[in-house]
Amino acid sequence: MSARAADAIGEGEWLAAADIGSNSFHLIVARYEHGEPRVIDRLRDNVRLAAGLRSDGSLDDAHRDKALQCLARFGQRVRGLPPQRVRAVATNAVRQLRAPAQFLGPAEAALGHAIEVVSGREEARLIYLGVAHGIPDTPGKRLVVDIGGGSTEFIIGERLEPLKKESLQVGCVASTLRFFPDGKLTPKRWQQAQTEIAVELQQFAASYRAVGWREAIGSSGTVRAIDAVLRESGWSDAGITRPALARLREAVIACANIDKIAFPGLSPDRAGIFAGGVAILEAAFAALGIEHMRVAETSMREGLLYDMIGRAAHRDPRHASIDALAQRYAVDRAHAARVEAFALALFDQVAADWQLGPTERDWLVWAARIHEIGLAIAHSQFHKHGAYIVEHSDLAGFARHEQQVLAVLLRCQRRKPDLAAVRGLPERLRLAVMHTVALLRLSILLGRARDAQPPLATVHAEAPNQLRLDIAGQWLDAHPLTRADLEQERAYLKALDIKLQINI
Repeated sequence: MSARAADAIGEGEWLAAADIGSNSFHLIVARYEHGEPRVIDRLRDNVRLAAGLRSDGSLDDAHRDKALQCLARFGQRVRGLPPQRVRAVATNAVRQLRAPAQFLGPAEAALGHAIEVVSGREEARLIYLGVAHGIPDTPGKRLVVDIGGGSTEFIIGERLEPLKKESLQVGCVASTLRFFPDGKLTPKRWQQAQTEIAVELQQFAASYRAVGWREAIGSSGTVRAIDAVLRESGWSDAGITRPALARLREAVIACANIDKIAFPGLSPDRAGIFAGGVAILEAAFAALGIEHMRVAETSMREGLLYDMIGRAAHRDPRHASIDALAQRYAVDRAHAARVEAFALALFDQVAADWQLGPTERDWLVWAARIHEIGLAIAHSQFHKHGAYIVEHSDLAGFARHEQQVLAVLLRCQRRKPDLAAVRGLPERLRLAVMHTVALLRLSILLGRARDAQPPLATVHAEAPNQLRLDIAGQWLDAHPLTRADLEQERAYLKALDIKLQINI
Protein backbone atom coordinates (compact mmCIF):
# COMPACT_ATOMS: atom_id res chain seq x y z
CA MET A 1 0.00 0.00 0.00
CA SER A 2 1.55 3.26 -1.06
CA ALA A 3 1.76 6.47 0.93
CA ARG A 4 0.43 8.96 -1.57
CA ALA A 5 0.60 12.74 -1.55
CA ALA A 6 -3.14 12.58 -0.88
CA ASP A 7 -2.66 11.14 2.61
CA ALA A 8 -5.50 10.99 5.12
CA ILE A 9 -7.87 13.91 4.65
CA GLY A 10 -8.64 15.64 7.92
CA GLU A 11 -12.06 16.74 9.07
CA GLY A 12 -12.83 20.21 7.73
CA GLU A 13 -10.18 20.18 4.99
CA TRP A 14 -10.97 21.88 1.70
CA LEU A 15 -11.06 20.01 -1.60
CA ALA A 16 -11.61 21.21 -5.15
CA ALA A 17 -12.29 19.57 -8.50
CA ALA A 18 -12.16 21.21 -11.93
CA ASP A 19 -13.85 19.62 -14.95
CA ILE A 20 -12.31 21.15 -18.09
CA GLY A 21 -14.94 19.95 -20.50
CA SER A 22 -15.47 20.36 -24.22
CA ASN A 23 -18.51 22.56 -23.64
CA SER A 24 -18.38 23.96 -20.12
CA PHE A 25 -15.67 24.35 -17.50
CA HIS A 26 -16.78 23.57 -13.95
CA LEU A 27 -15.17 24.04 -10.55
CA ILE A 28 -16.58 22.75 -7.29
CA VAL A 29 -15.12 23.47 -3.89
CA ALA A 30 -16.06 21.28 -0.95
CA ARG A 31 -15.26 20.78 2.71
CA TYR A 32 -14.60 17.27 3.99
CA GLU A 33 -17.11 16.51 6.73
CA HIS A 34 -17.93 13.13 8.32
CA GLY A 35 -16.33 11.18 5.50
CA GLU A 36 -18.12 13.06 2.72
CA PRO A 37 -17.43 16.15 0.60
CA ARG A 38 -19.88 18.95 1.38
CA VAL A 39 -20.03 21.25 -1.64
CA ILE A 40 -19.59 24.88 -0.65
CA ASP A 41 -19.13 26.63 -3.97
CA ARG A 42 -19.67 26.02 -7.69
CA LEU A 43 -18.30 27.97 -10.65
CA ARG A 44 -19.18 27.40 -14.31
CA ASP A 45 -18.33 28.97 -17.66
CA ASN A 46 -19.51 28.05 -21.17
CA VAL A 47 -16.11 28.06 -22.84
CA ARG A 48 -17.19 25.81 -25.77
CA LEU A 49 -13.65 24.58 -26.25
CA ALA A 50 -14.78 21.98 -28.82
CA ALA A 51 -16.05 24.75 -31.07
CA GLY A 52 -12.51 26.15 -31.25
CA LEU A 53 -10.94 22.95 -32.56
CA ARG A 54 -9.66 23.29 -36.10
CA SER A 55 -9.44 20.36 -38.53
CA ASP A 56 -5.65 20.25 -38.12
CA GLY A 57 -5.93 19.70 -34.35
CA SER A 58 -5.06 23.25 -33.36
CA LEU A 59 -7.16 25.56 -31.17
CA ASP A 60 -8.27 28.98 -32.33
CA ASP A 61 -7.10 32.02 -30.35
CA ALA A 62 -10.55 33.15 -29.24
CA HIS A 63 -11.43 29.88 -27.48
CA ARG A 64 -7.91 29.49 -26.12
CA ASP A 65 -8.06 32.95 -24.56
CA LYS A 66 -11.52 32.34 -23.14
CA ALA A 67 -10.34 29.05 -21.61
CA LEU A 68 -7.30 30.66 -19.98
CA GLN A 69 -9.39 33.52 -18.60
CA CYS A 70 -11.82 31.03 -17.07
CA LEU A 71 -9.00 28.96 -15.56
CA ALA A 72 -7.45 32.10 -14.09
CA ARG A 73 -10.75 32.82 -12.32
CA PHE A 74 -10.86 29.26 -11.06
CA GLY A 75 -7.27 29.65 -9.91
CA GLN A 76 -8.17 32.63 -7.76
CA ARG A 77 -10.81 30.52 -6.00
CA VAL A 78 -8.48 27.62 -5.18
CA ARG A 79 -5.38 29.69 -4.47
CA GLY A 80 -3.78 28.43 -1.28
CA LEU A 81 -5.11 24.87 -1.49
CA PRO A 82 -2.31 22.27 -1.51
CA PRO A 83 -1.77 20.42 -4.81
CA GLN A 84 -2.95 17.09 -3.41
CA ARG A 85 -6.34 18.62 -2.56
CA VAL A 86 -7.07 19.91 -6.07
CA ARG A 87 -7.76 17.73 -9.10
CA ALA A 88 -8.26 19.24 -12.53
CA VAL A 89 -9.18 17.00 -15.45
CA ALA A 90 -9.41 17.82 -19.15
CA THR A 91 -11.53 15.69 -21.46
CA ASN A 92 -12.29 15.19 -25.14
CA ALA A 93 -11.46 18.61 -26.62
CA VAL A 94 -7.97 18.56 -25.10
CA ARG A 95 -7.57 14.89 -26.07
CA GLN A 96 -8.15 15.95 -29.68
CA LEU A 97 -5.46 18.64 -29.72
CA ARG A 98 -2.49 17.87 -31.97
CA ALA A 99 -0.08 19.45 -29.46
CA PRO A 100 -1.87 19.47 -26.08
CA ALA A 101 1.24 20.68 -24.23
CA GLN A 102 0.97 24.03 -26.00
CA PHE A 103 -2.40 24.53 -24.30
CA LEU A 104 -1.73 22.72 -21.03
CA GLY A 105 1.35 24.77 -20.10
CA PRO A 106 -0.46 28.14 -20.04
CA ALA A 107 -3.60 26.46 -18.69
CA GLU A 108 -1.76 25.03 -15.66
CA ALA A 109 -0.10 28.39 -15.08
CA ALA A 110 -3.50 30.11 -15.11
CA LEU A 111 -5.09 27.58 -12.77
CA GLY A 112 -2.06 27.26 -10.52
CA HIS A 113 -2.40 23.47 -10.44
CA ALA A 114 -1.58 20.49 -12.64
CA ILE A 115 -4.16 19.41 -15.21
CA GLU A 116 -4.67 15.74 -16.06
CA VAL A 117 -5.87 14.64 -19.48
CA VAL A 118 -7.94 11.48 -19.11
CA SER A 119 -9.00 8.88 -21.65
CA GLY A 120 -12.64 8.48 -22.62
CA ARG A 121 -13.04 5.35 -20.50
CA GLU A 122 -11.40 6.97 -17.49
CA GLU A 123 -13.77 9.91 -17.96
CA ALA A 124 -16.61 7.37 -17.97
CA ARG A 125 -15.38 5.82 -14.70
CA LEU A 126 -15.25 9.21 -12.99
CA ILE A 127 -18.72 10.12 -14.29
CA TYR A 128 -20.16 6.90 -12.92
CA LEU A 129 -18.46 7.45 -9.56
CA GLY A 130 -20.06 10.89 -9.29
CA VAL A 131 -23.51 9.68 -10.35
CA ALA A 132 -23.45 6.61 -8.09
CA HIS A 133 -22.66 8.73 -5.04
CA GLY A 134 -25.49 11.12 -5.84
CA ILE A 135 -28.34 8.59 -6.01
CA PRO A 136 -29.72 6.03 -3.53
CA ASP A 137 -27.60 2.91 -3.10
CA THR A 138 -30.06 0.36 -4.47
CA PRO A 139 -29.30 -3.08 -5.92
CA GLY A 140 -29.41 -3.78 -9.63
CA LYS A 141 -27.51 -2.57 -12.67
CA ARG A 142 -27.73 0.98 -13.98
CA LEU A 143 -27.04 2.51 -17.36
CA VAL A 144 -25.54 6.00 -17.12
CA VAL A 145 -25.40 8.24 -20.21
CA ASP A 146 -23.41 11.48 -20.10
CA ILE A 147 -23.58 13.77 -23.15
CA GLY A 148 -20.63 16.14 -23.14
CA GLY A 149 -19.52 18.77 -25.60
CA GLY A 150 -17.17 16.52 -27.57
CA SER A 151 -17.94 12.97 -26.47
CA THR A 152 -20.68 10.89 -24.88
CA GLU A 153 -19.98 8.27 -22.24
CA PHE A 154 -22.05 5.13 -21.64
CA ILE A 155 -21.52 3.13 -18.45
CA ILE A 156 -23.23 0.09 -16.99
CA GLY A 157 -22.55 -0.26 -13.29
CA GLU A 158 -23.89 -1.68 -10.08
CA ARG A 159 -23.79 0.36 -6.90
CA LEU A 160 -20.34 2.00 -6.87
CA GLU A 161 -18.72 -0.33 -9.40
CA PRO A 162 -18.63 0.43 -13.14
CA LEU A 163 -18.87 -2.82 -15.10
CA LYS A 164 -18.73 -1.64 -18.72
CA LYS A 165 -17.46 1.70 -20.02
CA GLU A 166 -17.53 3.23 -23.49
CA SER A 167 -16.83 6.69 -24.87
CA LEU A 168 -18.01 7.83 -28.31
CA GLN A 169 -16.69 10.79 -30.28
CA VAL A 170 -20.11 12.43 -30.44
CA GLY A 171 -20.98 15.41 -28.25
CA CYS A 172 -23.53 18.20 -28.26
CA VAL A 173 -21.10 20.87 -29.53
CA ALA A 174 -19.32 18.67 -32.07
CA SER A 175 -22.57 17.10 -33.34
CA THR A 176 -24.33 20.44 -33.75
CA LEU A 177 -21.41 21.70 -35.82
CA ARG A 178 -21.15 18.45 -37.76
CA PHE A 179 -24.79 17.88 -38.69
CA PHE A 180 -26.12 21.45 -38.77
CA PRO A 181 -23.06 23.50 -39.81
CA ASP A 182 -25.05 26.40 -41.28
CA GLY A 183 -27.70 26.26 -38.57
CA LYS A 184 -30.46 24.82 -40.79
CA LEU A 185 -32.67 22.13 -39.25
CA THR A 186 -34.47 19.76 -41.64
CA PRO A 187 -35.94 16.25 -41.33
CA LYS A 188 -33.36 14.98 -43.83
CA ARG A 189 -30.42 16.33 -41.84
CA TRP A 190 -31.91 14.97 -38.63
CA GLN A 191 -32.23 11.52 -40.15
CA GLN A 192 -28.63 11.70 -41.34
CA ALA A 193 -27.54 12.54 -37.80
CA GLN A 194 -29.54 9.60 -36.43
CA THR A 195 -28.01 7.22 -38.97
CA GLU A 196 -24.41 8.28 -38.37
CA ILE A 197 -24.71 8.29 -34.59
CA ALA A 198 -26.40 4.87 -34.72
CA VAL A 199 -23.41 3.49 -36.64
CA GLU A 200 -21.14 4.63 -33.80
CA LEU A 201 -23.45 3.09 -31.20
CA GLN A 202 -23.48 -0.27 -32.98
CA GLN A 203 -19.96 -0.88 -31.67
CA PHE A 204 -21.33 -1.85 -28.26
CA ALA A 205 -25.14 -1.59 -28.30
CA ALA A 206 -25.76 -5.35 -28.57
CA SER A 207 -23.36 -6.24 -25.75
CA TYR A 208 -24.87 -3.56 -23.53
CA ARG A 209 -28.42 -4.80 -24.14
CA ALA A 210 -27.24 -8.33 -23.37
CA VAL A 211 -25.93 -7.24 -19.97
CA GLY A 212 -29.07 -5.21 -19.26
CA TRP A 213 -29.90 -2.70 -16.54
CA ARG A 214 -32.69 -1.93 -14.10
CA GLU A 215 -32.79 1.81 -14.75
CA ALA A 216 -31.28 4.38 -17.11
CA ILE A 217 -29.83 7.59 -15.71
CA GLY A 218 -28.73 10.68 -17.60
CA SER A 219 -26.11 13.08 -16.32
CA SER A 220 -24.53 16.25 -17.70
CA GLY A 221 -26.00 19.65 -18.47
CA THR A 222 -27.41 18.53 -21.83
CA VAL A 223 -29.56 15.78 -20.34
CA ARG A 224 -30.71 18.06 -17.53
CA ALA A 225 -31.62 20.72 -20.11
CA ILE A 226 -33.69 18.20 -22.11
CA ASP A 227 -35.46 17.09 -18.94
CA ALA A 228 -36.21 20.71 -18.00
CA VAL A 229 -37.69 21.49 -21.44
CA LEU A 230 -39.90 18.39 -21.31
CA ARG A 231 -41.21 19.32 -17.88
CA GLU A 232 -41.74 23.01 -18.62
CA SER A 233 -43.49 22.19 -21.90
CA GLY A 234 -45.80 19.71 -20.18
CA TRP A 235 -44.59 16.78 -22.28
CA SER A 236 -43.30 14.69 -19.36
CA ASP A 237 -43.36 15.07 -15.60
CA ALA A 238 -41.47 11.88 -14.80
CA GLY A 239 -38.07 12.08 -16.45
CA ILE A 240 -37.30 11.59 -20.14
CA THR A 241 -39.53 9.16 -22.03
CA ARG A 242 -39.31 7.97 -25.62
CA PRO A 243 -42.63 9.59 -26.68
CA ALA A 244 -41.68 12.89 -25.04
CA LEU A 245 -38.28 12.83 -26.74
CA ALA A 246 -39.97 12.24 -30.11
CA ARG A 247 -42.22 15.23 -29.48
CA LEU A 248 -39.21 17.36 -28.61
CA ARG A 249 -37.43 16.27 -31.80
CA GLU A 250 -40.37 17.43 -33.91
CA ALA A 251 -40.41 20.75 -32.07
CA VAL A 252 -36.67 21.25 -32.61
CA ILE A 253 -36.93 20.52 -36.35
CA ALA A 254 -39.93 22.88 -36.59
CA CYS A 255 -37.65 25.72 -35.43
CA ALA A 256 -35.97 25.40 -38.86
CA ASN A 257 -32.79 27.11 -37.66
CA ILE A 258 -30.50 26.78 -34.64
CA ASP A 259 -30.85 30.51 -34.00
CA LYS A 260 -34.61 30.14 -33.51
CA ILE A 261 -34.46 27.41 -30.88
CA ALA A 262 -36.20 28.64 -27.74
CA PHE A 263 -38.13 26.47 -25.30
CA PRO A 264 -39.47 26.95 -21.78
CA GLY A 265 -36.76 25.86 -19.34
CA LEU A 266 -33.92 26.15 -21.86
CA SER A 267 -31.26 28.73 -21.06
CA PRO A 268 -30.16 30.93 -23.98
CA ASP A 269 -26.51 29.92 -23.56
CA ARG A 270 -27.40 26.28 -24.24
CA ALA A 271 -29.81 26.83 -27.13
CA GLY A 272 -27.02 26.91 -29.73
CA ILE A 273 -25.95 23.32 -29.00
CA PHE A 274 -29.31 21.89 -27.97
CA ALA A 275 -30.09 20.24 -31.31
CA GLY A 276 -26.93 18.13 -31.25
CA GLY A 277 -27.68 16.95 -27.72
CA VAL A 278 -31.26 15.96 -28.54
CA ALA A 279 -30.08 14.08 -31.64
CA ILE A 280 -27.54 12.09 -29.61
CA LEU A 281 -30.03 11.20 -26.89
CA GLU A 282 -32.70 10.10 -29.38
CA ALA A 283 -30.17 7.86 -31.16
CA ALA A 284 -29.10 6.37 -27.82
CA PHE A 285 -32.71 5.64 -26.84
CA ALA A 286 -33.25 3.85 -30.16
CA ALA A 287 -30.00 1.86 -30.24
CA LEU A 288 -30.10 0.76 -26.60
CA GLY A 289 -33.85 0.28 -26.32
CA ILE A 290 -34.27 2.89 -23.58
CA GLU A 291 -37.88 3.73 -22.73
CA HIS A 292 -37.37 5.95 -19.70
CA MET A 293 -34.46 7.89 -18.22
CA ARG A 294 -34.23 9.75 -14.97
CA VAL A 295 -31.78 12.55 -14.43
CA ALA A 296 -28.89 12.77 -11.96
CA GLU A 297 -27.67 16.03 -10.50
CA THR A 298 -24.08 14.81 -10.06
CA SER A 299 -21.45 13.95 -12.65
CA MET A 300 -17.69 13.84 -13.22
CA ARG A 301 -16.69 16.76 -10.99
CA GLU A 302 -18.31 15.06 -7.99
CA GLY A 303 -16.66 11.83 -9.11
CA LEU A 304 -13.29 13.58 -8.95
CA LEU A 305 -13.92 14.52 -5.33
CA TYR A 306 -14.85 10.97 -4.37
CA ASP A 307 -11.87 9.58 -6.29
CA MET A 308 -9.61 11.96 -4.38
CA ILE A 309 -11.10 10.79 -1.10
CA GLY A 310 -10.70 7.15 -2.16
CA ARG A 311 -7.04 7.64 -2.99
CA ALA A 312 -6.44 9.24 0.39
CA ALA A 313 -8.05 6.22 2.07
CA HIS A 314 -5.91 3.84 -0.04
CA ARG A 315 -8.84 2.84 -2.28
CA ASP A 316 -6.93 3.67 -5.42
CA PRO A 317 -8.05 1.97 -8.67
CA ARG A 318 -4.58 2.48 -10.13
CA HIS A 319 -3.16 -0.23 -7.88
CA ALA A 320 -5.81 -2.66 -9.13
CA SER A 321 -4.98 -1.70 -12.74
CA ILE A 322 -1.30 -2.48 -12.18
CA ASP A 323 -2.11 -5.79 -10.52
CA ALA A 324 -4.39 -6.67 -13.44
CA LEU A 325 -1.57 -5.98 -15.92
CA ALA A 326 0.82 -8.15 -13.92
CA GLN A 327 -1.68 -10.99 -13.92
CA ARG A 328 -2.65 -10.63 -17.59
CA TYR A 329 0.97 -10.77 -18.76
CA ALA A 330 2.08 -13.48 -16.30
CA VAL A 331 4.69 -11.42 -14.47
CA ASP A 332 7.06 -13.27 -12.12
CA ARG A 333 5.47 -11.83 -8.98
CA ALA A 334 8.18 -13.04 -6.60
CA HIS A 335 10.94 -11.37 -8.60
CA ALA A 336 8.90 -8.20 -9.08
CA ALA A 337 8.37 -8.02 -5.31
CA ARG A 338 12.12 -8.30 -4.69
CA VAL A 339 12.81 -5.53 -7.20
CA GLU A 340 10.10 -3.38 -5.62
CA ALA A 341 11.45 -3.86 -2.10
CA PHE A 342 14.99 -3.02 -3.16
CA ALA A 343 13.80 -0.01 -5.20
CA LEU A 344 11.91 1.38 -2.22
CA ALA A 345 14.93 0.89 0.02
CA LEU A 346 17.00 2.96 -2.42
CA PHE A 347 14.17 5.50 -2.77
CA ASP A 348 13.97 6.11 0.98
CA GLN A 349 17.70 6.86 1.11
CA VAL A 350 17.61 9.62 -1.50
CA ALA A 351 14.02 10.94 -1.41
CA ALA A 352 14.77 13.92 0.77
CA ASP A 353 17.89 15.04 -1.11
CA TRP A 354 16.25 14.57 -4.53
CA GLN A 355 12.92 16.00 -3.36
CA LEU A 356 10.99 12.90 -4.33
CA GLY A 357 7.60 12.42 -2.73
CA PRO A 358 4.68 9.99 -2.61
CA THR A 359 3.85 10.54 -6.28
CA GLU A 360 7.33 9.44 -7.40
CA ARG A 361 7.20 6.59 -4.92
CA ASP A 362 4.07 5.31 -6.61
CA TRP A 363 5.72 5.58 -10.02
CA LEU A 364 8.57 3.41 -8.75
CA VAL A 365 6.27 0.83 -7.16
CA TRP A 366 4.12 0.49 -10.27
CA ALA A 367 7.11 0.26 -12.59
CA ALA A 368 8.79 -2.38 -10.43
CA ARG A 369 5.66 -4.51 -10.33
CA ILE A 370 5.24 -4.62 -14.11
CA HIS A 371 8.75 -3.99 -15.43
CA GLU A 372 8.79 -7.40 -17.11
CA ILE A 373 5.35 -7.40 -18.76
CA GLY A 374 7.01 -7.04 -22.18
CA LEU A 375 8.46 -10.55 -21.80
CA ALA A 376 4.98 -11.86 -22.66
CA ILE A 377 5.64 -10.62 -26.20
CA ALA A 378 9.35 -11.33 -26.65
CA HIS A 379 12.59 -11.24 -24.68
CA SER A 380 14.25 -9.11 -27.32
CA GLN A 381 13.41 -5.45 -26.69
CA PHE A 382 11.00 -6.42 -23.92
CA HIS A 383 11.39 -2.99 -22.32
CA LYS A 384 9.97 -1.41 -25.49
CA HIS A 385 7.13 -3.92 -25.63
CA GLY A 386 6.25 -3.20 -22.01
CA ALA A 387 6.28 0.55 -22.60
CA TYR A 388 3.92 0.14 -25.56
CA ILE A 389 1.50 -1.99 -23.54
CA VAL A 390 1.35 0.56 -20.73
CA GLU A 391 0.98 3.56 -22.99
CA HIS A 392 -1.84 2.07 -25.06
CA SER A 393 -3.88 0.17 -22.46
CA ASP A 394 -7.02 1.44 -20.76
CA LEU A 395 -5.88 1.67 -17.14
CA ALA A 396 -8.59 2.66 -14.69
CA GLY A 397 -7.59 5.60 -12.50
CA PHE A 398 -4.67 6.74 -14.63
CA ALA A 399 -4.42 10.09 -16.35
CA ARG A 400 -2.66 10.21 -19.70
CA HIS A 401 0.49 11.79 -18.31
CA GLU A 402 0.70 9.10 -15.61
CA GLN A 403 0.58 6.35 -18.22
CA GLN A 404 3.17 8.26 -20.22
CA VAL A 405 5.45 8.47 -17.19
CA LEU A 406 5.04 4.77 -16.50
CA ALA A 407 5.77 3.94 -20.14
CA VAL A 408 8.96 6.04 -20.02
CA LEU A 409 10.10 4.23 -16.86
CA LEU A 410 9.64 0.87 -18.53
CA ARG A 411 11.20 2.06 -21.78
CA CYS A 412 14.28 3.36 -19.93
CA GLN A 413 14.74 0.46 -17.49
CA ARG A 414 17.59 -1.12 -19.47
CA ARG A 415 20.19 -0.36 -22.11
CA LYS A 416 20.57 3.22 -23.27
CA PRO A 417 17.83 5.47 -21.85
CA ASP A 418 15.46 6.94 -24.43
CA LEU A 419 16.07 10.66 -24.01
CA ALA A 420 13.45 11.52 -26.63
CA ALA A 421 10.82 9.74 -24.52
CA VAL A 422 11.89 11.68 -21.43
CA ARG A 423 11.78 14.98 -23.32
CA GLY A 424 8.28 14.12 -24.48
CA LEU A 425 7.04 14.44 -20.90
CA PRO A 426 5.78 17.72 -19.43
CA GLU A 427 8.83 19.72 -18.35
CA ARG A 428 7.77 19.81 -14.69
CA LEU A 429 8.05 16.00 -14.52
CA ARG A 430 11.32 15.35 -16.31
CA LEU A 431 13.84 15.68 -13.46
CA ALA A 432 11.78 13.52 -11.10
CA VAL A 433 11.32 10.93 -13.85
CA MET A 434 15.08 10.80 -14.56
CA HIS A 435 15.79 10.30 -10.85
CA THR A 436 13.14 7.57 -10.66
CA VAL A 437 14.58 5.89 -13.77
CA ALA A 438 18.00 5.78 -12.09
CA LEU A 439 16.59 4.08 -8.99
CA LEU A 440 14.56 1.60 -11.04
CA ARG A 441 17.54 0.70 -13.21
CA LEU A 442 19.77 0.08 -10.21
CA SER A 443 17.19 -2.05 -8.42
CA ILE A 444 16.64 -4.19 -11.55
CA LEU A 445 20.36 -4.45 -12.26
CA LEU A 446 21.24 -5.46 -8.71
CA GLY A 447 18.41 -8.03 -8.74
CA ARG A 448 19.44 -9.52 -12.06
CA ALA A 449 20.65 -12.73 -10.44
CA ARG A 450 17.11 -13.20 -9.05
CA ASP A 451 18.59 -14.06 -5.67
CA ALA A 452 16.27 -14.08 -2.70
CA GLN A 453 18.85 -12.07 -0.76
CA PRO A 454 19.58 -8.59 -2.18
CA PRO A 455 23.11 -7.21 -2.03
CA LEU A 456 24.32 -5.06 0.83
CA ALA A 457 24.15 -1.70 -0.88
CA THR A 458 23.25 1.88 -0.07
CA VAL A 459 22.89 5.00 -2.18
CA HIS A 460 23.53 8.67 -1.47
CA ALA A 461 22.32 11.60 -3.57
CA GLU A 462 25.25 13.96 -3.23
CA ALA A 463 23.76 16.47 -5.70
CA PRO A 464 20.79 16.60 -8.08
CA ASN A 465 22.96 14.97 -10.73
CA GLN A 466 25.24 12.80 -8.57
CA LEU A 467 24.52 9.38 -7.11
CA ARG A 468 26.93 7.31 -5.03
CA LEU A 469 26.43 3.56 -4.70
CA ASP A 470 28.17 1.79 -1.82
CA ILE A 471 28.16 -1.96 -2.36
CA ALA A 472 29.92 -4.94 -0.79
CA GLY A 473 32.87 -6.09 -2.90
CA GLN A 474 32.42 -9.67 -1.75
CA TRP A 475 28.91 -9.74 -3.21
CA LEU A 476 30.17 -8.29 -6.50
CA ASP A 477 32.89 -10.93 -6.64
CA ALA A 478 30.17 -13.57 -6.50
CA HIS A 479 28.19 -11.79 -9.24
CA PRO A 480 30.65 -10.87 -12.00
CA LEU A 481 27.92 -10.11 -14.55
CA THR A 482 26.43 -7.52 -12.22
CA ARG A 483 29.89 -6.00 -11.71
CA ALA A 484 30.24 -5.60 -15.47
CA ASP A 485 26.74 -4.17 -15.73
CA LEU A 486 27.51 -1.57 -13.05
CA GLU A 487 30.53 -0.38 -14.94
CA GLN A 488 28.44 0.08 -18.06
CA GLU A 489 25.67 1.73 -16.05
CA ARG A 490 27.89 4.74 -15.46
CA ALA A 491 27.74 5.58 -19.14
CA TYR A 492 24.03 4.91 -19.41
CA LEU A 493 23.15 7.20 -16.48
CA LYS A 494 25.44 9.87 -17.81
CA ALA A 495 22.98 10.19 -20.71
CA LEU A 496 20.42 11.24 -18.08
CA ASP A 497 22.93 13.75 -16.70
CA ILE A 498 23.41 11.62 -13.58
CA LYS A 499 26.98 10.84 -12.49
CA LEU A 500 27.17 7.43 -10.84
CA GLN A 501 30.00 6.78 -8.40
CA ILE A 502 30.55 3.20 -7.22
CA ASN A 503 32.30 2.58 -3.90
CA ILE A 504 33.26 -0.98 -3.03
